[in-house]
Amino acid sequence: MSLADRIQQHFQDSAQTKLAALATMAVPIEAATRRMVASLKAGGKVMACGNGGSAADSQHFAAELLNRFEKERPPLAAIALTTDTSTLTSIANDYRYEDVFAKQVKALGRAGDVLLAISTSGNSPNVIEAIHAAHARGVAVVALTGRNGGKIAALLGSDDIHLCVPAQRTARIQEVHLLTIHCLCDGIDALILGETQ
Repeated sequence: MSLADRIQQHFQDSAQTKLAALATMAVPIEAATRRMVASLKAGGKVMACGNGGSAADSQHFAAELLNRFEKERPPLAAIALTTDTSTLTSIANDYRYEDVFAKQVKALGRAGDVLLAISTSGNSPNVIEAIHAAHARGVAVVALTGRNGGKIAALLGSDDIHLCVPAQRTARIQEVHLLTIHCLCDGIDALILGETQ
């Protein structure tokens, strides 16, 4: 296969994965958007966490809310739990890496807040611990996963929302994660600005 053919295949696979995900993800993405807006309007915040590319997605999402997405609006309360290297390294050094997000949720999370927990595999131990901490604090969980949702799928309660990409390949899952984040940001703006119901 030529390099040009490989590139074309990536584009085709990405498009097909996104269209396949639409059937199962549109309704829960709407529910997650409404949950986040309800929290923000009530004075709450959205916290986000994940590892590697999912850490970058957490930061991307928080930046779009704090600053702006595509339209002018007041800043919204969001924080990526992946950005403070002193906090992350002190927790990992003094306790264990599995606690790097959970301790932040315990300190910062309040009932009515939302945790966006991102894990491509659904098996990230530190994201799982963050979900446990969120449940203990009355923080709603929106889990963004792939494949079959991994261990995270079994942790979610009836009040949580699971956005699971029905794909196996990490790159394709992450591409749908980014699209999902943009859908959340657009939907939040539309509801906040009164452009949709």
